[in-house]
Amino acid sequence: MIFFKQGMKFYITFRQKYAMQIHHASITWSMSPGRPLRLMASITGDYFLNLCYVKFNISKQDKDTMEDFETLLEGSARAHGHLCAGQVVGIRMAMLGCELIGLDEPRRMPQIKNIIVYIEIDRCAADAIAYATGAKLGRRSLKFVDNGIMAATFVNLQNGKAVRIVSTEEARDLAARYAPEIMDKKQQQLEAYRRMPDDVLFQVQPVVVDVPVHDMPGPSRFKTRCQDCGQVVRDKKEVLKGGKVLCKPCAYGTYYRPVENERRKEISNHVQRQQL
Repeated sequence: MIFFKQGMKFYITFRQKYAMQIHHASITWSMSPGRPLRLMASITGDYFLNLCYVKFNISKQDKDTMEDFETLLEGSARAHGHLCAGQVVGIRMAMLGCELIGLDEPRRMPQIKNIIVYIEIDRCAADAIAYATGAKLGRRSLKFVDNGIMAATFVNLQNGKAVRIVSTEEARDLAARYAPEIMDKKQQQLEAYRRMPDDVLFQVQPVVVDVPVHDMPGPSRFKTRCQDCGQVVRDKKEVLKGGKVLCKPCAYGTYYRPVENERRKEISNHVQRQQL
């Protein structure tokens, strides 16, 4: 039997993830090889009072399992630069996504080679998802799809499982219900996102993702040369336009303007003003 001290903060999972402040708890436990630790708990807390079976996340994790929520959140916030509600959403989204596709330690070998994550927004949650999953642009396991939606799709290349998880807009409106004791809106939202069940915070949809060969991790399998500028283009990112193979800058224009072009424009404008 295990006893927790009054006031200790403790995070448990029972069907849906939920966090609470424990006042008193007594827990009996049993464990079978290869199975999660199962507990019978009688708990008195601020947000939950029941006798139930729970799945217990021990803070000192076995090295072969995914780190617990608080450890991942702390590391993500440090890497991102600050702790915010987006970090909480991102870590929870990543943990749920990995669980649903059958990955328990995506940041370590061999699972690091089995995951691809498609992120649909460049906001705080994106950094948290990348941190928790270990997905990286340089490893080609992190794909950015600029949809402007707080969503991510998690793909297990080994078993083909994939889920798309969307953060619900309704969750923001429910913050006061899940953290009524906190008056500051930002802090209330952050804490509420810790406590909300998964089915309140997220919409989960099993999906099929056909990852093209040229988008897979590993060395470049395809490369060609732009017929206008001569630049080498890898991974089938070239464009066929007007019967020519072009790089995207030559085909569609660039997001930048060369300094020499701007300087020429300034000189031309100056000469024209002098002539007036």
